[in-house]
Amino acid sequence: MSKTILITGASSGIGKATALYFQQKGWNVIATMRSPEKAAELSELENVHLERLDVLDLESIHQAIQNGIRKFGKIDALVNNAGYGAYGPLETFPRENIIRQFNTNVIGLMDVTRSIIPHFRQKKDGVIVNISSIGGKMTFALGSLYHGTKFAVEGISESLHYEMSQIGVKVKIVEPGFIATDFGGRSFDFQAGEIEDYQPIINALMKQWQNPNNTVSPASLVAEVIYTAVTDDTNQLRYRAGEDAHSLLDNRKKMTDAEFFSMMKNQLGM
Repeated sequence: MSKTILITGASSGIGKATALYFQQKGWNVIATMRSPEKAAELSELENVHLERLDVLDLESIHQAIQNGIRKFGKIDALVNNAGYGAYGPLETFPRENIIRQFNTNVIGLMDVTRSIIPHFRQKKDGVIVNISSIGGKMTFALGSLYHGTKFAVEGISESLHYEMSQIGVKVKIVEPGFIATDFGGRSFDFQAGEIEDYQPIINALMKQWQNPNNTVSPASLVAEVIYTAVTDDTNQLRYRAGEDAHSLLDNRKKMTDAEFFSMMKNQLGM
């Protein structure tokens, strides 16, 4: 019997690439997103089932999981991929934007996970893959909201490992580096604000983003790493994705906080 994976945020980027990769590997794929009617390419593929799932809507989460189980009989793996990045000075963010960032990237991830655990517990088997980021282990300027959510994903996932090991479920974290996705478009919330004191660092960061020195990896590379995490049948917790993920995280581990801040500020001309 073919195995089945449920992926959140599968309309584009890493989520879509992962859906395509697992389908090519012979898996049944429950590709979930807020607007499945827009996913024409995925809808035409064999053994790919589209479901509406908004991580901010608990009923849609429950419905997507139940519909997926009815369609394929069971779910073997979950990829919590839905999310976006909020960047800008903390002072400039309206409170509702702050809440939305954490509700989407953290609470939504936990709601989807909580909703599928009973199914995994009943089977005494399953894999939960949470998509973090190198930004869950190190930080860049103006990312207090985004990095806060990804640091949370790291801690949630690591602690969840203990209880899930009691019911035969594996927990994995995938940490992509800079990926060629639409993260800077619809998956991005940038608040520049009008406070003059922050404009130099905002301008410096925008210039850096427009001319990145880092190696950008395709979303398909992350999909391959996710596939390894799901199928390697090990208790390995963390998986880096992208050449820059390895180099940046290795360099960060070698530096003191003061050395790291000095390097980053120097890159921004601060």
